[in-house]
Amino acid sequence: MGRDMAEILAEKGYDLVITARRGNRLSALKNDIEAKYPSVSVETVCADLSDKNACIQLYESLKDKNIDFLINNAGFGLFGEFTETSLEDELRMIDTNITAVHILTKLFLKDFVKRDSGIILNVASSAGFMAGPLMSTYYATKNYVRRLTQAVYQEIKNSKSNVKISVLCPGPVNTEFNDVANVKFAIDGLESSFVARYAIEKALKGKLTIIPGKSLKLGVFSLRFLPEKFMLKMSSNIQKRKS
Repeated sequence: MGRDMAEILAEKGYDLVITARRGNRLSALKNDIEAKYPSVSVETVCADLSDKNACIQLYESLKDKNIDFLINNAGFGLFGEFTETSLEDELRMIDTNITAVHILTKLFLKDFVKRDSGIILNVASSAGFMAGPLMSTYYATKNYVRRLTQAVYQEIKNSKSNVKISVLCPGPVNTEFNDVANVKFAIDGLESSFVARYAIEKALKGKLTIIPGKSLKLGVFSLRFLPEKFMLKMSSNIQKRKS
């Protein structure tokens, strides 16, 4: 989905700085975008955002470039019983899904607030609205991202700032996430390009919580009426169907 977001922003005329762990994929994306949109420049930064020092170094390398739009999209999931999953993998997930988002949001937001402009889009998940037995750590990380973004949104609003911050909470999306997390969703996922375009359009308008798809909106809305233990059982049954 990060690739789709980059292409959509390039289509809108944004120059880009894209970052990921795999340099070959970054180079390929840079070449594709610059060939399709000759007026757009693309800078690549190869970094492992599970390393907090890499996050800080990324910010330091970009802080003087007047970044207009920050998208925190890096993240991955892990399926399995909490007592059986790898502690090392879970800590790396927390560092990627939470710590990196926290660091980059905080550092760039300070600059955005000073100049009174800028947009931040944090990518969470519909998992951020509930607990997730069999994907417990992943669901917890996305709850963090959603709640952090909501709180910062209100702080910005209270200060009358023109900065915008949004959180994207999609359901299943057809990306390589499923392979990394080792899950198979029981329902069809939305196309990544659709979710990416929908998210960017809503973020540009300052929408706080972005939920693509009418059925998902209805599902998220209905959660507020469910008893907590019933929700946990339902969530557990959903996860079991992914195995």
